[in-house]
Amino acid sequence: MAAPAYIALILVGIIFLLFGGDLLVRGGAALARLWRLPPLLVGLTIIAFGTSAPELVVSIQSALSGAPGLALGNIVGSNIANFLLILGLPAMFGAIATTTPGVRRNAIFALGSAIIMIAFSWDRSISAAEGYILFGLIIAYIALLAFLARGKTDDPSIAELTDLEHMDGLPKSLPTILGSLLIGLVGLPIGAQMIVAGGTAAAADLGVDEAIIGLTAVAFGTSLPELATVVMASVRRQADLAIGNVLGSNIFNVFAVGGATGIAASLAGSELPVPEAFFGLDFWVMLGASVVIAGIILAKQPISRLLGALLCAGYIGYIVVLARAALGG
Repeated sequence: MAAPAYIALILVGIIFLLFGGDLLVRGGAALARLWRLPPLLVGLTIIAFGTSAPELVVSIQSALSGAPGLALGNIVGSNIANFLLILGLPAMFGAIATTTPGVRRNAIFALGSAIIMIAFSWDRSISAAEGYILFGLIIAYIALLAFLARGKTDDPSIAELTDLEHMDGLPKSLPTILGSLLIGLVGLPIGAQMIVAGGTAAAADLGVDEAIIGLTAVAFGTSLPELATVVMASVRRQADLAIGNVLGSNIFNVFAVGGATGIAASLAGSELPVPEAFFGLDFWVMLGASVVIAGIILAKQPISRLLGALLCAGYIGYIVVLARAALGG
């Protein structure tokens, strides 16, 4: 496959994923509101899982297609991009406060999820049992959010998930709701298949490990919703609220996406192999970024403009190192 072809395939696949995921969330939320389901139930199921749908379907499809590096690269690369780029970029234009309710708790969970991912991968594979444990942890996390929400918490991350009345652009009629759901359900797997096909073709053509494609192009593409959310929050001078979105995304990536990917690989007849290269750099960058962000939040210090610039520089440096490794430099 020629270079322009697989690049186009990945880009079109990302577009399918982003629009499909958005339509699925909005259609599901609208249907739940039409049926008068409790907002808490809707927020902690349809919206929470729907917003992680791009990473979820790409990683599962990659595992089922025999491309584990792409699957894990998507998870690890998305978490690295979230902490270094997506928090660093808006901080360069204005410091991000870290004292929002619930942020310290989620920072600890995000750091814990990174540690668990590395621990489970230590034997160079993620077994079916470990996949079920990871998925069980996301269920436990959601149960905790449900418990906190019932206690009238002022955590904005929970409020964002459960405030259906203020979601913009929800379809109104049943036909448009069903149409949104159908397009989302069809678009997500199509986009995932395009990305997997394009990513594996790119890896073969460039002579690099498929994990590098997952860690860079695919991870950045599936992180675009978080980037858009944080940038818009910064424009509205509410970037301190958007930090919860980034932390929540990283937690879901490891527990929900990692767990589902491990389970999918086991159902396909094998454990999910972890490429040795992840222990050379990528896991430690993810862990280091998690430690830095958690440390800042626990110390109740803002993410300053200088730190934002350093985070972005760190991400650029990380990509450069990957590029040099891919080119054999």
